[in-house]
Amino acid sequence: MNLLIKGARIVDFNKDFKGDIYIEKGKIKDFGSNLNYDCKTIHCDNLVVMPSFIDMHTHFRDPGFTYKEDLNSGSKAALKGGYTFVNLMANTNPICSSMEVVDYVLKKSEELNLIDIHQTVSITKDFDGKTLEHIDSLGKEIRFLSDDGKGVQESGVMYEAFKKAKEKGLIIIAHEEDASLASIDSRLSENIMTFRDIELVRTTKGRLHLAHVSTKESIEEIIKGKKEGLNITCEVTPHHISLYDNSYKVNPPIRNKEDVLALIEAIKAGYVDAIGTDHAPHSAEDKRGGACGISGLETAFSISYTALVRNGHISLNKLSQIMSSNPGNIVDINKGKIEIGYDGDLVVLDLNKEIEINSKEFVSKGKNTPFHGKKFWGEVVATIKNGNLKYNGGIEIDNR
Repeated sequence: MNLLIKGARIVDFNKDFKGDIYIEKGKIKDFGSNLNYDCKTIHCDNLVVMPSFIDMHTHFRDPGFTYKEDLNSGSKAALKGGYTFVNLMANTNPICSSMEVVDYVLKKSEELNLIDIHQTVSITKDFDGKTLEHIDSLGKEIRFLSDDGKGVQESGVMYEAFKKAKEKGLIIIAHEEDASLASIDSRLSENIMTFRDIELVRTTKGRLHLAHVSTKESIEEIIKGKKEGLNITCEVTPHHISLYDNSYKVNPPIRNKEDVLALIEAIKAGYVDAIGTDHAPHSAEDKRGGACGISGLETAFSISYTALVRNGHISLNKLSQIMSSNPGNIVDINKGKIEIGYDGDLVVLDLNKEIEINSKEFVSKGKNTPFHGKKFWGEVVATIKNGNLKYNGGIEIDNR
């Protein structure tokens, strides 16, 4: 589909101008001022157009836990939140330790034709904490390994995992939690495992992406490793940069104000690579039973924009960098920037709109959020994938 977007404020990691974007055959063909093409047109006066968002850290619960979420509901939630690409974690049922599960997810996603998906494979087979042989038989579709939700407890196993991942050109996404300390001191639990895995990268020269960093000490150690030139990247979640001293059950927990400030300072200084939603939908019954997690895809932009840009910490360009271009670079996909030849994946935003989050209106099956009833700035008006309007929250199209 060919599509012309007219009169928008166009923003990505290094652009901010008033103008137009033309998408042809799913790719960005042209951008600038006063473009004229005879095709479907969206007029975006007083609206902002950015590259659609890319989530490094999502749970869709499919296969096995589809009462919490499935590929259809999760993909639609992503589109409502401005996302056209998500990276799914392996804690499904069966656990994603084989290409059979990967193939199921990718085939079903392709049939749905909503968003693009990468399926992460577990570091250890079935999360058993020790077996790594399945890594040898993974296909070239795989970019990431992660035991997210548990973390690999034995250092020797993690050492060998880094070596195997390096041989296959894979990145390990680490959930940093020492299980023996988690119930004693969750902060110490995260810090010790973060320090360990950075040291393993130093030794093995592997690649590490640190998930949902939440403590001041962890981000400080990550900054040291980055300054040293280690091959590490990291993400923070919208809830860890906007909440503190809050008992809502997530893992890692909501931390203290000094941790939030440290994370924001790291974002400002360029040491945080991505906003990862850690979208973790649960049924109301599971949440009452103590399940950890937030349904985060539909609220991530508004929360991040309000906490970071509206509050004066970073520019909109910087937000686009950590929600789109940096994740696109890490995943190595043709998305996340407004450049000729890049995928025509865009999000249309009304930054002057204040919204009140209503979890009952979530597209996701998971209504679990601590943000219900809270107000934030910035509404996703539309999400475009390959020039096709996949989510329309109230924009008009001129079908000339």
